Amino acid sequence: MDLALLEALNAERAARRACVLVTAMDDGRQRLVTAAQAAADPLAGPIAEALRSGRSGMLTLGNERVFLTAHVPAPRLVVTGAVHISQALAPMATMAGFDVTLIDPRTAFATAERFPGVALHALWPDEVLPRIGLDPFTAFAALTHDPKIDDPGLAAAIEAGCFYIGALGSRRTHATRLERLAARGVPEAGLARIRAPIGLDIGAVSPAEIAVAVLAEIVATLRQRPAAREKAA
Repeated sequence: MDLALLEALNAERAARRACVLVTAMDDGRQRLVTAAQAAADPLAGPIAEALRSGRSGMLTLGNERVFLTAHVPAPRLVVTGAVHISQALAPMATMAGFDVTLIDPRTAFATAERFPGVALHALWPDEVLPRIGLDPFTAFAALTHDPKIDDPGLAAAIEAGCFYIGALGSRRTHATRLERLAARGVPEAGLARIRAPIGLDIGAVSPAEIAVAVLAEIVATLRQRPAAREKAA
């Protein structure tokens, strides 16, 4: 691979931006297509599918064959709230291939004993999120019921274009939440992206069942989203 191309690829990967390496099989020519460039590319359709699915594969164009190598960041799940739902959600999400980060300033709840093997931050979200960053390949779940913890994270997730944003609470609770976020300057289109009540409607009752509903909704959003949503923020 050409050094300049390799450097460009590494830069996209380091920034957690999706891209596709297109390799012509007859002569080995290669080019890199970023997510932002995909829609204007001659192979826009197949590249969009590679970005959506994260799968690489051979493409036959008449007598020409090209190989599309998809480079898609590993999905992340950032959760505010070291609660019972999170205790079930974190290991399930890890098994499903998500890098899980949990944020809760309440040190009595955010402990390594309750969340073994999870990236845990016993700090306020506005302290942690600028450091770890959010992006279109991150799912965000607000689970505390505490506006001081959840609201800053929700606002940051909307601004960063997280592919999934969900919040625990009833419709009445969510209506009040929307008023607070609007007062913070969050645009109406962003507010409409919040899934609340969080999770698929499967009649979940226990914390573990709610965690299943949340993870199922996150996976469905990740795998079924249009490629346009995968553009870098």
